[in-house]
Amino acid sequence: MSDEQFRAEIRGWLHEALTGPFAGAVGTGGEGREHEAHELRREWERHLGRAGWIGLGWPSEYGGRPATLAQQVIYHEEYARAAAPGRLGHMSEQLLGPTLLAFGTPEQKARFLPGITSGEDIWCQGYSEPDAGSDLAGVRTRAERRGDSYVITGQKVWTSLAHLADWCFVLCRTDPGSTRHKGLSYLLVPMHQPGVTVRPITQLTGTSEFNEVFFDGAVAAVEHRVGAEGEGWKVAMGTLGFERGVSTLGQQIGFRRRLDAVIARAHENGAWQEPALRDRLVDAYIGLEVMRHTAVRLLASAGAGLSGLEASISKLQWATWNRSLGELAVDVEGAGALLTGPGYELDDAQTHFLFSRANTIYGGSNEIQRNIIAERLLGLPR
Repeated sequence: MSDEQFRAEIRGWLHEALTGPFAGAVGTGGEGREHEAHELRREWERHLGRAGWIGLGWPSEYGGRPATLAQQVIYHEEYARAAAPGRLGHMSEQLLGPTLLAFGTPEQKARFLPGITSGEDIWCQGYSEPDAGSDLAGVRTRAERRGDSYVITGQKVWTSLAHLADWCFVLCRTDPGSTRHKGLSYLLVPMHQPGVTVRPITQLTGTSEFNEVFFDGAVAAVEHRVGAEGEGWKVAMGTLGFERGVSTLGQQIGFRRRLDAVIARAHENGAWQEPALRDRLVDAYIGLEVMRHTAVRLLASAGAGLSGLEASISKLQWATWNRSLGELAVDVEGAGALLTGPGYELDDAQTHFLFSRANTIYGGSNEIQRNIIAERLLGLPR
């Protein structure tokens, strides 16, 4: 199938699917709106799975669908262009799935990948902790091996969708005498069990996409450890590379739609006539073009996943750009952006502004990304 035929197929399928029973899900679940339409979006995941739109490029034996890297990019572009629902299965498909394909055993792939490609299993990511956020090597959550199981004790924080997830991939310390990157293991942990407590975190937007997760004697099977014991850092870094891989192209289509809305609003209320704001709108357009060309170049050389260094470049670019666009959106609105509706009701510009403040912090802060680039790319001293 040519790329043009593939684009026509996914565009046509999305048009039909999103004007049918899932019409009410269009545009739901974006940043700061993760609380919207959970049940409908969960059924949407299953609908995607039944139609074969989860696991593009994965082996067919696990429910995947053959697709080139270019076609995967096309899929994400069309998905974002159609304003399809925010994916509850993003971490399942874009993070854990590729990690298992790269590092998992045949048994782990057979056990977990079909649940992802069917849209049935929702996963969350257990990385950050109260004292180990951007500095992930400071993980303190412990996992003690007892026979065929690990018993887990500790806390994770900023865990997206933990309140909805069936499973969590958890980075924890299995060697109590280890420090930093050594002695960590990557465990697949069921969320629906005694010893797992999820507590939502209310954010500036008034919603709760993120959660605290407490492990108090939770159990994970030894056979569900990905990679060797003590080599979890390698696996975790692989996951981060996939997180900032091909799906970033779809993310940028969403950014373009958001920028277009800001530009349209500036023309509507006359803000574009102010030279300083007009310059910032132009800078935002240029920045988005730079991001797209950078992402295409990196992906062309790296495949569907990025190395740690390439991922840091990508994260630094889009996080800073989107935060700046959030600031620009409220400046275009003017003084009215300081007012909320009844009961702290936020409009799109206000939600974007508030939620995008987190972009340069979560997933590795800008300071951490710059350190990685400086030390590993430029060879500067620590």
